Amino acid sequence: MKLANALSQRAELQTRIHQLETRLYNNAQVQEGESPAEDPQDLLQELEEDYARLEALIACINRTNCCTLVDGVPLSDLLARRDCRKGKLGVLRNFLDNASELVSRRTVGEIKIRSTVDVRSMQKEVDRMSKELRELDEKIQEANWTTELLEG
Repeated sequence: MKLANALSQRAELQTRIHQLETRLYNNAQVQEGESPAEDPQDLLQELEEDYARLEALIACINRTNCCTLVDGVPLSDLLARRDCRKGKLGVLRNFLDNASELVSRRTVGEIKIRSTVDVRSMQKEVDRMSKELRELDEKIQEANWTTELLEG
């Protein structure tokens, strides 16, 4: 199985587990004399099985990510780099949105609001970082589709 397929299965399992959680909550209580729409014990058993499958799958994915080198760097390191860059870019984009927001004044006597940073140059830096992130993500995606999953 390719790593990309394992990642897809992981996402499906996570979605299924979330749905099982909702179904469990919906069947946690019933009016006296009534029966639940689904047996909570059956749902709990499904949840147990799905979590066991998810744990095994995540372990295989993690082993594969640690052992797979992309340009001499472990895939797990590239994933960490990507996640951190996404987070940093999100913060910078929100900051730039605030820094470039126009504040209208009705009279000359009102307080003038100005940006604390050079928005234009910072936006160029964010654009450069975004391009690097896209290129990094492309490398990761390519590895996902060409790498065989290491079984445990």
